[in-house]
Amino acid sequence: MKQTWRWFGPRDRVSIDDVLQAGVEGVVSALHHVPTGAVWTPEEITRRQREIATMADGAPSGLGWDVVESLPVSEDIKKQQGDWRAHFDAYRESLRNLAAAGIEVICYNFMPVLDWTRTDLAWRLPTGATCMRFDLVDFAAFDLHILKRPGAADDYDDALKADAAGRFAAMSDEAREELTGNVVFGLPGAAEKMSLEDVRGHLAEYATMSEETLRAHLVDFLSEVVPTAEELGLRLCCHPDDPPFPLLGLPRIMSTEAHYKAVMDAVPSPASGITLCSGSLGARPDNDLPGMMERLGDRVHFLHLRNVKRETPALRGSFYEAEHLGGDTDMVALVEAVLKEEARRRRAGRADWSIPFRPDHGQDILDDLGRRAQPGYPSIGRLKGLAELRGVMRALEPRIPA
Repeated sequence: MKQTWRWFGPRDRVSIDDVLQAGVEGVVSALHHVPTGAVWTPEEITRRQREIATMADGAPSGLGWDVVESLPVSEDIKKQQGDWRAHFDAYRESLRNLAAAGIEVICYNFMPVLDWTRTDLAWRLPTGATCMRFDLVDFAAFDLHILKRPGAADDYDDALKADAAGRFAAMSDEAREELTGNVVFGLPGAAEKMSLEDVRGHLAEYATMSEETLRAHLVDFLSEVVPTAEELGLRLCCHPDDPPFPLLGLPRIMSTEAHYKAVMDAVPSPASGITLCSGSLGARPDNDLPGMMERLGDRVHFLHLRNVKRETPALRGSFYEAEHLGGDTDMVALVEAVLKEEARRRRAGRADWSIPFRPDHGQDILDDLGRRAQPGYPSIGRLKGLAELRGVMRALEPRIPA
């Protein structure tokens, strides 16, 4: 398991010097400033590689850009409208430029409109640490009373609607504004930010789209770009929905093992694979993360290791970002399944036997609380998670047959 760290570029409050001191072996990054649908040029890719390779004093860091996260898929591609065909061309050109720079693993997602959703970006825990949280009542209050989405009332039972009405009535104007900002926060580090009107416009365009249609659009996207990835020796890997259940009336197509299997079967190329995110998938109680790794592991190209604590046994419910070993996913069993998959790959002679992972998200603790880093990406909280995961790896490795 190759230890990596997500870095958002020169504006990241966590520096490359910090990343190096964490003891990782590679960096996960993206050209967040490039608008979605535009080509990632060789010049911009090389600039990011130089930034990763250089410490603050000019000394070499010894780190490389190992994984792209993310090369975003445009809403036009997801909806198959507007400039979607031109965006296919741009995506393929970006893949060629990344391959020329020696980068082989490219993560993306196919979530419509909102790339991930939380209602609180700094929820206080009893320890004084803060974390990200999804509160279903707050989200329903946003959907019903702030966004005022047509048909939203049909998505919630009477008890939840009553709770949401009470929650909304008790909010100050500042609290309502903060909730709105949290929900539409968007892809971490992204160049584009959406307003409520932007969200309403996108939702209207998805209003008649079924899960089957969105999945067909994903398969169409892969059919367009996977041949290029195969030719270049790249590995594409799709991130799951976050959270892994329907929101805002939008279709969800990468929330369960069955969802992943359907897409992997439709596009059986090894170049089309999975970003297994234990936090996103773990927010849903019927997802068996160690089992998914065992059954789909040959197509897992990238790992996000984090944990969440579910606050309800329902398929759709509230949850918060837990410590890496403290949530509802059995992280020890998952890491063991990963190590077994790597052993199978070594025996099969696969060059990609070592699966890159990063300690995903983290609670804000100690000096993190004043640093105000990208939400979910504190330095010390992630370092704590990495240290815990590293200990699990070291303890399990001698038990895995070569």
